Amino acid sequence: MPGHEFFTTLTVAQALHGFRPTRRTAAETVALADALHRVPAEAVTATTALPGFARATVDGFAVRAADTYGVSDGQPGYLDVNGTVAMGRAPTVAVVPGTAVAVPTGGALPQGADAVVMVEHTQEAMPGTIEVVHPVAPGDGMVRADEDAAPGALLAPSGRPLRPHDLGLLAAAGVTGVSVWARPVVGILSTGDEVVPPGTATLLPGQVRDATAFALAALVTEHGGTPQVRGIVPDDAPALDVALREAVATCDLVVVSAGSSVGARDETASVVSGLGAPGIFCHGLAIRPGKPTLLAECGGVPLIGLPGHPLSALVVFRLVGLPVLHRLGGCVAPPPEPRVRARLSRQVASAAGRLDVVQVRLSSGASVDAEPILGHSALLSLLAGADGYVMVPEAATGLAAGTEVMVTLYR
Repeated sequence: MPGHEFFTTLTVAQALHGFRPTRRTAAETVALADALHRVPAEAVTATTALPGFARATVDGFAVRAADTYGVSDGQPGYLDVNGTVAMGRAPTVAVVPGTAVAVPTGGALPQGADAVVMVEHTQEAMPGTIEVVHPVAPGDGMVRADEDAAPGALLAPSGRPLRPHDLGLLAAAGVTGVSVWARPVVGILSTGDEVVPPGTATLLPGQVRDATAFALAALVTEHGGTPQVRGIVPDDAPALDVALREAVATCDLVVVSAGSSVGARDETASVVSGLGAPGIFCHGLAIRPGKPTLLAECGGVPLIGLPGHPLSALVVFRLVGLPVLHRLGGCVAPPPEPRVRARLSRQVASAAGRLDVVQVRLSSGASVDAEPILGHSALLSLLAGADGYVMVPEAATGLAAGTEVMVTLYR
């Protein structure tokens, strides 16, 4: 990673493009039952064909399609029924010209059959004989032996979290264990003499409970990491140095909140600069809220210094921290965030040159409206009351009321 001048302010796009630590977690094997949302470390392929035999997809009669050509309600065709396929058993009869075999949904097709006529398109003409009133083409009402997957076919790619239906396909293929990337361990530290644990019953003047750490831990868990809430560090450089060195030594990613504002009491940047090469990537992002953000890599471990206000910290971690977390855990194709189109209910002001992240509340009527929720970044209630957010690009100087926007929804 190239070096950058200290206190270099970057756009969010520049940060995402340039800050790409190479660290990855180790691979481990987990049981299929524990693999939901885990990220395969290698592609999983089929060793045999799936489903492995030609099978019916409807209740009906296995036939030679050619024996049904030209039939209709007015001119039915007649076939002799020479047997029935039992579920879970190999057929003991075959289809020959002029005959049919009764088969249930999921039953194996007997030899000689290349289609299945739905039972609704037949009726019994006499014992042992059916009347067919609807023609079928080869392949109708059935799946081939390798139609779900041919031998060697990709069942689950590497780098994409496993979804419920992926697990179903793997189970069908007989896969019982999957090699996945270990969940990245994320150390979360809060700093500040004014920050106290959430369990503090009575706050003294000037004190605030640590809300950011627990919200960050939830985001980390939601996106496949293992959070370690490592407590509160006072505004003291030696204490912060000890805490950060311990975190860097044991975690895959370190996140520090409340110590990244440039000011007389800010010790984070100076401490981080001494934790190992390549060091600080940037200190400052062209974003509101969240400008005083620090990105660094310390001896191969990425470190993110977040603003002190909870709203700012969570906005920045969602936009910049989560991509780092995904990369650490080998996730190259994270699931897209849910989005919806809406119209702004009122104007949003912005300044050119920075990315503005605006919290919105949705309401639906004739159209979906997005109502901007404006307020200070110290107010966590703005996030709690939002359905999602809208990003005003750097080049814009605001968005007019009625503008169609894309709202990224909170899960």
